[in-house]
Amino acid sequence: MFPAKVRLLHRILRLRRTCCSPSFASSSRLVLGIETSCDETGAAVLVETGEILGESLHSQKEVHLRSGGIIPPVAQQLHRDHIERVVQEALERSSVDPSQLSAVATTVKPGLALSLGVGLKFSQRFVRQHNKPFIPIHHMEAHALTVRMLQPLAFPFLVLLVSGGHALLAVARGVNDFLLLGHHLDEAPGDTLDKVARRLSLIKHPQCSTLSGGQAIELLAMDGDRKRFSFKTPMGGIHDCCFSFSGLRNQVNMAIVKEEAEEGIEQGTLLSCVNDMAAATQHAVATHLAKRTHRAILFCKANGLLPSSGATLVVSGGVASNQYIRKALAIITETTGVHLLCPPGKLCTDNGVMIAWNGVERLREGKGILPPDVEVRYEPKAPLGVDLTAEVKAAAIKLPPIKLTIIN
Repeated sequence: MFPAKVRLLHRILRLRRTCCSPSFASSSRLVLGIETSCDETGAAVLVETGEILGESLHSQKEVHLRSGGIIPPVAQQLHRDHIERVVQEALERSSVDPSQLSAVATTVKPGLALSLGVGLKFSQRFVRQHNKPFIPIHHMEAHALTVRMLQPLAFPFLVLLVSGGHALLAVARGVNDFLLLGHHLDEAPGDTLDKVARRLSLIKHPQCSTLSGGQAIELLAMDGDRKRFSFKTPMGGIHDCCFSFSGLRNQVNMAIVKEEAEEGIEQGTLLSCVNDMAAATQHAVATHLAKRTHRAILFCKANGLLPSSGATLVVSGGVASNQYIRKALAIITETTGVHLLCPPGKLCTDNGVMIAWNGVERLREGKGILPPDVEVRYEPKAPLGVDLTAEVKAAAIKLPPIKLTIIN
């Protein structure tokens, strides 16, 4: 009789724990997302409904600022040092035990090879230990879909994804169904802004010592005169939707050298016109992004790739946090009758939440879900969707003139 009562008590306690758990309360599945594609170690637990139960993020920004850029082996070691803690924090903040998870989603492409490897190795060990399904995630797909976690948005829609490592335009037709309209040919916009910031030695500026290069450019540009320097918009004679920023950076570098000579200062010393240089650089980047996006919208309309009314442009990625660039894109969307959506800045940069949400989307549709024992490889370079860049170029759409008058 006594053992039976003990067993009954244990059963009641187990039921209480289950009833109080987030998975039972929401009657939804739970996904753990893990992100290590570059220099952020992120993890988050999401309910299928999109509710964030808990997250953790370790940023390597300060380390890379001191070294003047991301050094892949350093980033790799920092991921190794922090990934177990970050994942554990996300689980603890969620009050979720690994046994309650429905799946684990992890970035496996594209990104820095050494960084991707850390996240993949940890995740495969984790899913095998806890016998959980594994969902490999395309980093850019995750950026594209994040906004659907925040509000209802039906497919298809146009996405502009801009960051330190990427710039692309694509039509999202489904969770894993994309049409690629344009991509960066050399360096990405975030990389360009960071390199210009380093060349300007903005880390020595009292307002910028703790900011990333892109953040420093945006801050100083607020008090700058962008018209003081005139930088030619890249690829003006090529009528496609691809991006090129290396030529623009060369223009800026030559202007910096000229100003240093005129001011009689050496490289590494702050220019007196640094605010104006930042403003002109930011405007040139924004103009290039806006013009290529404008052509993408016109191409989509001409080919019936977006709804005839109520079409949406989603802008995400780290560079999408730049308010000046958002305003430039808003001018384009207002002119073309397209709705502009941007996730909050926190969700534009790399994080575990967007990876977990991508896992939720794939889990719902049963796409790309693997058993825990399947071997998966990371892919540093991985295109997104079906490539239509040749078709876009062949269409040779010329843009009507639009004045990008942006007030900070």
